[in-house]
Amino acid sequence: MRARMEADTGIQAFDIYGLSEIIGPGVASECTEHDGLHVFEDHFLPEIIDPESGEPLPDGEEGELVLTTLSKKAMPMIRYRTRDITAILREPCGCGRTIRRIRRIGRRSDDMFIIRGVNVYPSQVEAALLNVEGTLPHYQIILSREQGLDQMSVEVEVTPEVFSDKVRALEEVRTRLAQAIEHILGIRVGLRLVGPHAIPRSEGKAKRVIDKRNES
Repeated sequence: MRARMEADTGIQAFDIYGLSEIIGPGVASECTEHDGLHVFEDHFLPEIIDPESGEPLPDGEEGELVLTTLSKKAMPMIRYRTRDITAILREPCGCGRTIRRIRRIGRRSDDMFIIRGVNVYPSQVEAALLNVEGTLPHYQIILSREQGLDQMSVEVEVTPEVFSDKVRALEEVRTRLAQAIEHILGIRVGLRLVGPHAIPRSEGKAKRVIDKRNES
């Protein structure tokens, strides 16, 4: 999505990380090297823990980011679990700064769900669809249960050109996307292609997963 935005606008994008519970945007930010996000360590103490056990992990290992505020007075936060999965980079950046960085956030620990014994993150589906020409970065995962077995289907928006083209072209995109998702997840899922703006938009964070498995 980022590459498409940069290509379409000619603007260089910078990732700025934050969360409203801590301070909003301003916890960490990319520099022109685009090699991780520099954490403003004079204001925030970052740690990485195992999301299951809560045990601290060394720099360089991937886990859940935990933050402690060092200068916030009104509502200080101590070892706040962000649920964001990343890793701390200790080596100096190419820009010359020596403060620690975090890798770009790719997924959240509470986003994961299990389908037929396989751990699935929505970001994996997003990675697959962004690698297939003709799709848009808008999708929704629907989880259901049929005859006691969990099922997963994905609705994906495609570009106006693909959606208005011949059925054969639409089927080719569907085949490529199904193969890309299966390659990443290791399981086959149901797939439905829809036109632009067919998937509801949210004012906040997009709701990617609709879980209907407990519905009667």
